[in-house]
Amino acid sequence: MTGGLDFAALARETLDLLGRWTAIASTADNRAGLRAMAAELRDWLADALGAHVLTEPFAVDPPIIHALVDRGAETTLVLYNMYDVMPAEPTGWLIDPFVGGVVLLPDIGPAFISRGAENNKGPLAGMLAVVRALLAQGTLPANLEILIEGEEESGSTALRRYLAQDPCPVEPAKAVLFPSFCEYGGGSPRVYLGFKGIARGEIRVEAGTWGGPQAAIHSSNAPWIANPAWRMVRALALLGHGNTGAVEAVVLDAAARAQVSALARDFDMAAELRFRHAADYAIDGTAAERLSTVLTTSAVNIAWLGTNPPAAPAVTPSAAAAGFDLRTPPGVDPMTIVKGWRRSLDEASLEGVEVAVADAYPGARFAVDTPGVGELLEVYRRAGTEPQIWPWAIGSAPAAAFTAVAPAFLIGGLGRGGNAHGVNEFITLDGLDRYLRSVADWITLFSETP
Repeated sequence: MTGGLDFAALARETLDLLGRWTAIASTADNRAGLRAMAAELRDWLADALGAHVLTEPFAVDPPIIHALVDRGAETTLVLYNMYDVMPAEPTGWLIDPFVGGVVLLPDIGPAFISRGAENNKGPLAGMLAVVRALLAQGTLPANLEILIEGEEESGSTALRRYLAQDPCPVEPAKAVLFPSFCEYGGGSPRVYLGFKGIARGEIRVEAGTWGGPQAAIHSSNAPWIANPAWRMVRALALLGHGNTGAVEAVVLDAAARAQVSALARDFDMAAELRFRHAADYAIDGTAAERLSTVLTTSAVNIAWLGTNPPAAPAVTPSAAAAGFDLRTPPGVDPMTIVKGWRRSLDEASLEGVEVAVADAYPGARFAVDTPGVGELLEVYRRAGTEPQIWPWAIGSAPAAAFTAVAPAFLIGGLGRGGNAHGVNEFITLDGLDRYLRSVADWITLFSETP
């Protein structure tokens, strides 16, 4: 569909950009790195694309980048992506995560390893390289509104506020596209018809009138001085169930049941375990039953646990805390569940337990016949692969924030990556070629469809 593009040159350009941007540690705890990355992107968009950057450099921190490429076309597409990445320590990495480079991975092949390679600086670099090439060739068939945020890993607060303005600063568009590597685990590309919502925060227990020491004391006092860590354990047991933190589940409607049934027929449960670096599932059942559970269940994940002082032997701590992320299916407000936690804690007389939500947003869902979905499926099929269609993703993305802009918020693109948020995050070099071709085809086909 996109004849004439030099994809070998595009891959080199993408890896060059990724190498440059990898060195900028744009993590949530590095505000200077986030600002530096935003400045780099603003300059690149203006210089390489001739884009009109609509947002002020530091109107919010970290900056939102909203740029317009006006082709005078009838169709407008929104390309969304992110420049923030997760923190990383070099321990266990085959190469410094903030230097990056090409490594031969066993059973996978040549891959570029770095923090952000898959999530999401690699896809971002490739997306922009494709747009530059289409512009240079004179074949970009649509106006583009480009939105790049630096807060996706921590809730997209500024972006959601930006899009919630009246009037919305982004013009109505045919679709919102979030280019990413979607051959998860090296399998068939996945098409998600929505995303879960999320609430992130911290649960904390401090000594107070209920008891517990105001400062750390010797643990020999355990029989008669309450331990905030034990109170935390009691509190956590009220929030979720079993080994998964399940809270509640919704019922799949007819459309979703049909999609899960079709998905389950060829779903490789063993391959999914390998992709997730796990030995077994926490739940029993068939592929359809397990898929239904992971899709429909609201569950709270405990990301970390700690005490004050941390890891001190023979000490009763003065405080305990846990970081959580709660994901909910579309239609379930995560804050409704958080309010239910508060009632449960009060009913259990667990004074001193505080639940602080840093940010939250609901999920979103759209139909398989929504504009843009069919074109994405067609791109995959023309590439010789049959996509998996999921009712929604088991992960979260700020899809609900874009409902005023377009009917669909699509994540898509061929290509294989892995270990996002983990050690040795990577994208494969052969997958990068497939990714670039699919993004170019996607933009072209979306734009040409009436």
